[in-house]
Amino acid sequence: MELLFSNDRRGEYPESYYAATATPLPECPPLKGEVKADVCIIGGGYTGLSAALHLAEAGMNVVLLEAHRVGFGASGRNGGQLGSGQRMDQFTLEKMLGTDHAKQLWDLGEEAKALVKSLIAKHQIDCQIKPGVAWTGTKASDVKYLHDYADHMRRAYGYDQIEVLDQDALRGVCGSPLYTGGILDHDAAHLHPLRLALGLARAAQSAGATIYERSHVHHIQKGAQVTVQTDAGRVVADHVILAANGYLGGLEQKVAARVMPINNFIVATEPLGDRAQDIMPKDVAVADSKFVVNYFRLSDDGRMLFGGGESYGYKFPSDIRAVVSKPMLEVFPQLKDVKLDYAWGGTLAITRKRMPYLTRPAPNMLSASGYSGHGVGTAVHAGQLMAQAIQGQAAGFDALALVPLPAFPGGGAFRSPLLALAMTWFALRDRIGL
Repeated sequence: MELLFSNDRRGEYPESYYAATATPLPECPPLKGEVKADVCIIGGGYTGLSAALHLAEAGMNVVLLEAHRVGFGASGRNGGQLGSGQRMDQFTLEKMLGTDHAKQLWDLGEEAKALVKSLIAKHQIDCQIKPGVAWTGTKASDVKYLHDYADHMRRAYGYDQIEVLDQDALRGVCGSPLYTGGILDHDAAHLHPLRLALGLARAAQSAGATIYERSHVHHIQKGAQVTVQTDAGRVVADHVILAANGYLGGLEQKVAARVMPINNFIVATEPLGDRAQDIMPKDVAVADSKFVVNYFRLSDDGRMLFGGGESYGYKFPSDIRAVVSKPMLEVFPQLKDVKLDYAWGGTLAITRKRMPYLTRPAPNMLSASGYSGHGVGTAVHAGQLMAQAIQGQAAGFDALALVPLPAFPGGGAFRSPLLALAMTWFALRDRIGL
């Protein structure tokens, strides 16, 4: 559980742009003593909050335990991109799983995107959602792949929301000299991620869910009823949902063997004023085709929010600004004189196949994690799918659970050094253009 407390002050949000521009919930009390519940949810990010909301709306007695504050983890720190489909593109999924299963996963991904949009509208969540996510390529082969993908999605899936961009057209979207073409998905979106998490928390509370913050879970006793132990109390529940993602630690070894926590970093510049129009002529989010992805967009007040760089292990680097400014200046050399007002890190989780890992560690226990950078939609959807599965409607959950995801070498104990070595190699390939 060391990741929970390695880089942040207990019970406090990081000093991020998102935390500075969001209104937190009044603090929920820590759990003390014993409480009983139909469902106990461990983790107060998108997955847990969505599950709590949907279960409470169904009339169930729901208790959610969060070690820090709701939205504290990746849900409140990410790049804010609500993408289409799954993290893996449909070309890859078709090869890996066959056309029928791949199409089923595409439909689930579209359900996820629509769910987030509908929850924002239904609960009037002010998270500054805006349309448009572009994918860019630096090499001709990358651009061709993206253009072929847009054509395939239109012909095979009837998805006509992707605009093909040559180099000139891309200049009207993104002012970076690095990229030579790409695509723009008009039905994808970007948003303020912490405000989304807080909005889901308020909706869950209004529906009747009970949230305990600063309630660190350190032990789970499985059985016909599950006992979830915190530092000062315990929950006895008929069902348990594991929704801690990269912060799950050793609570469930089956999950730990297949889900790898990694750290990613974001900076926010000072407001760019009139320069923002040259940097990002179109107010969309962008992700590039590098293995260690660069992702960026403008904030609502005209700052560049730029994410890049990864690390493995517990501790964040001592100088996050230096880590992120290097790729940022490769993409936007025209920002070399701009002040960086905020810099923060976060822990997300990946799987070897970059698909989410949904599983049943026990008959009355469900887990979803490993969103691999695609969690804004997928995590919210996974919470809903687990809520449905508890109520006996498991088709969506089972479709994702059937995706074969191998364990990391060495299982939960030795995955970090081996994966770090592999990721270093891929990052080197990016730098030398292979």
